[in-house]
Amino acid sequence: MGLSTIPVDLLNPGQVFACMGFLEATEQLLGHSTGEFHWNNEHDPTGQFLLKCEASGNPVSDVLEFISNASIYQCAPDSWAPEKGNSSTLFTTGNEFPSREPNETSLPIVLEKDEKQIQLCHWADGSSRDAFKLYSGNRSAYSIALLQIGGKLTGKAKKIDIPGIVHLWNDQRDELTQDPLGITVPVAGSFNMDARCAWSAIDTGYSPNDHNQRVAGSPVVELMAAWGLQNARPGLISRRHYRYAVWKDTLPPVLARPMLSGGIGKYDFRRFSFRLDLSGKNKIVLYSEEEK
Repeated sequence: MGLSTIPVDLLNPGQVFACMGFLEATEQLLGHSTGEFHWNNEHDPTGQFLLKCEASGNPVSDVLEFISNASIYQCAPDSWAPEKGNSSTLFTTGNEFPSREPNETSLPIVLEKDEKQIQLCHWADGSSRDAFKLYSGNRSAYSIALLQIGGKLTGKAKKIDIPGIVHLWNDQRDELTQDPLGITVPVAGSFNMDARCAWSAIDTGYSPNDHNQRVAGSPVVELMAAWGLQNARPGLISRRHYRYAVWKDTLPPVLARPMLSGGIGKYDFRRFSFRLDLSGKNKIVLYSEEEK
């Protein structure tokens, strides 16, 4: 049996969603898996996420290795083509599309390695569920995922300007495996999941972007939170006000999903609520407070 322990800040919604992402990823890549949160006491904001799978090895390491070596594609129906962009990055899917209308900035993405194909597309959800799409502007999910995984390179020498998951995996593999959500790098564009890099000009007093300043966040949190929201969503309380729960029981993904949305009565859980702030047209996740 494989076992990983992930340190997690329970007050950071993005980190909790990322734990769900590791559970979903382990189930898809390695087979039957379970996840559970541990904390020292009912008032402790820090905790651990225990990830177990039937396959041997370290689940976190296996997931990060898959991401670091996967090819990334945009995903769209056969009959639709983006107005711009490189068509070689397009992965066609027949005539189905998750949202009612394909949009170039909201195309699903596919991670592919060794005949494993993982589609991520919660931001394009056309069902009655809240899509929880936080990023805006001319950025696409594809460009954001490329940045989180491959980082940002500059100049002819391809110097690393912003490290991505690939660089952290190659250079800090042991540290990343032990604390995948804790290592931060400068952020230039993201899914806006990690509360550590959330800011607004009103709260900060100025715009870091205008002064070429970068806030720090985790590319692992950003990507794995998007993976975690593929089949689950935080519970909507009111406009831009959400809740989520963490649980102490050993649960497979099919039960962890409704737990993440706010809890299921028979289980031991803690519930948190958070708000989304606005930064321009973007929505950003703020730290949560525990519901009493």
